[in-house]
Amino acid sequence: MRVFDIVFIGAGASSLMASSFLKNRSIAIIEASAKIAPKIKISGGGRCNFTNKRVNSQNYLGDSKLIETTFKSFGQKELLQFFDKNGLKYELRDNGKYFCQNSSSQIIEIFSRLTKGCEFFLGERVKSVSHKKNFIIKTDKQMIEAKKLVVSSGGLSCSSLGATEIGYEIAKQFGHTIVTPTPALVGFTLQKEQFWMKSLSGISLKVALHVEGKIFEEDMLFAHRGISGPSVLSASLYWKKGSIWIDFSPKIKISTLLRNKTKKQISSVLPFPKRFTKEYLSSISLDDMGVYKLKDNELKKLEELNHYEFSPAGNFGFSKAEVTRGGVDCSEISHLSFESIMQKNLYFIGEVLDVTGELGGYNFQWAFSSAVAMVKNMEQGL
Repeated sequence: MRVFDIVFIGAGASSLMASSFLKNRSIAIIEASAKIAPKIKISGGGRCNFTNKRVNSQNYLGDSKLIETTFKSFGQKELLQFFDKNGLKYELRDNGKYFCQNSSSQIIEIFSRLTKGCEFFLGERVKSVSHKKNFIIKTDKQMIEAKKLVVSSGGLSCSSLGATEIGYEIAKQFGHTIVTPTPALVGFTLQKEQFWMKSLSGISLKVALHVEGKIFEEDMLFAHRGISGPSVLSASLYWKKGSIWIDFSPKIKISTLLRNKTKKQISSVLPFPKRFTKEYLSSISLDDMGVYKLKDNELKKLEELNHYEFSPAGNFGFSKAEVTRGGVDCSEISHLSFESIMQKNLYFIGEVLDVTGELGGYNFQWAFSSAVAMVKNMEQGL
């Protein structure tokens, strides 16, 4: 049985970054998929939104002290310097999002080059882990021994890429608490009262979506199953149960538009695609008439477009979620080394931890930052 200094479970952003920084160590990386970095490959429409211009703990759910400490060790500035040094061509887009200029394959090529000294076991699923003197990792093909084990297996999102609960199972085996994993950065399903939105599939509007004291002013996309798009995905991180509200016209008040008692029809005055306006009018049992004909109670129903409140029925689930909210309880790992306080030489980094960022490159930033912070402290003890 081969014995490695360090074994990583998962060949995603966090393990590849960590392995790139580790020198003169025998390293193995076990990945269930046939290729490395499957999530990097597909993210951002194939161009990978890997960080954001504005990164701080307020963009995350999780232990703010751990997040701040980690970003002090290796933050957005250091990540850009790392990619600059390694020749990545990237660009800054709307809302401070950094994307690869051409393809996410650029990032994968960088990590492939930097981890040439590692041994990859691709297309292998970890079945169990035990510990005596070292860790014994049993896959569906072989047994591998590790002096140090790093669980970087991600969460349950993107299940089509082979996501499993193995990271949580290992954590529980060694006495860790798991904060219940739920889908995040995911679309909302609708109550019957909002089914009118389903008829608008394919339409996108710039809205301001309010949830739990936060406001996300980005596009909202109407979908067959409900609503999605950047504003909804970010809002889903903070929504648990209860109501949200949407301002469908954040730049101008509907009351201002309707103040002039014009003979023009409502659908011609309101700043929305006519299809949207007509479906909304139908939902409130109002005909598309001349604005001058509107009664006070009808005006109020239209003004609700600046404050449309409802409770989502649920979300699209893990198969459509970009990330997982919840995971290994951060109070049970070292805030400097990411080592388990339950088991020596066992580490957790990336999405498997109970730290989840908003849409906009925040989760890749966390994966990269937690990886480097771990390595900086791990190297001192190797």
